[in-house]
Amino acid sequence: MNSFKPLVFSGVQPTGNLHLGNYLGAIRKFVALQENNDCIYCVVDLHAITAQLVHADLRGQIRSIAAAFIASGIDPKKHIVFNQSSVPQHAELAWVFNCVARIGWMNRMTQFKDKAGKDRENASLGLLAYPSLMAADILVYRATHVPVGDDQKQHLELARDIAQKFNIDFQDKIRATGTGVDMVVGEEKIHGYFPLVEPLIDGPAPRVMSLRDGTKKMSKSDPSDLSRINLMDDADEILKKIRKAKTDPEGLPSELEGLAGRPEADNLVGIYAALADKTKAEVLAEFGASSSPSSSRRWPISPSMFFRRSPPKCAA
Repeated sequence: MNSFKPLVFSGVQPTGNLHLGNYLGAIRKFVALQENNDCIYCVVDLHAITAQLVHADLRGQIRSIAAAFIASGIDPKKHIVFNQSSVPQHAELAWVFNCVARIGWMNRMTQFKDKAGKDRENASLGLLAYPSLMAADILVYRATHVPVGDDQKQHLELARDIAQKFNIDFQDKIRATGTGVDMVVGEEKIHGYFPLVEPLIDGPAPRVMSLRDGTKKMSKSDPSDLSRINLMDDADEILKKIRKAKTDPEGLPSELEGLAGRPEADNLVGIYAALADKTKAEVLAEFGASSSPSSSRRWPISPSMFFRRSPPKCAA
């Protein structure tokens, strides 16, 4: 093998309703990437049990995510769409990677700290080892690129560390089997089996924040449904949530610098920019303080924007 074949992999957990953050941060990218890439899209049901082992509605949620993939425009005839637990090699490689990775690496993961909170001693081992399973999801197919949001970039860097350590530790065996690729790690030339996967992060809203707190990510687990726009929300529900979204008393600035220290305003501008296929700077130029008086008083987001670009409703 002379090089790794370009391959895109990503997955979505089947926990709770999909929301706007899932769509803008992941699913819309999935649809765009399939035009020029070979893609594998996965419903990562094994990840769903890291915090809670039994979910009465897990099967229905898996079907719902798969339906959302297809409704959004992913073509299952040209690309692979499947649920993670149906391929046992994910769990098998995850165990190998648990033996490659180091506890110190896992302890540095900010998502574990956030989810475990102060009660880390009672968190499941699965929650701590979550990034190792994520690395296995990607590398079992030797995928080269993963579309991720900003919050998952650290996990992807860990996947690179795991792949690099495996390649270095076993390069002689890999070369002997003839299954590897000549590659450079730092200044060292090695013969590796796993690619050092690259993140695909783009767009004006790579991380969509809560409508109730602009410092926290929009989440399916937030107890307040007003914190997120679900993909299945109707026009009236979206309008209510936008009207109730937390903002501040200041008007929109005309320059990006004016959003500094204003997380809620920055979040809403980013959401609009992503939905309108514009940059934040273009949005502020149109609706900010230097635009016409009538425009600067009118908040630009409306429910029609979500239905213009959101996936159609689909029965799971």
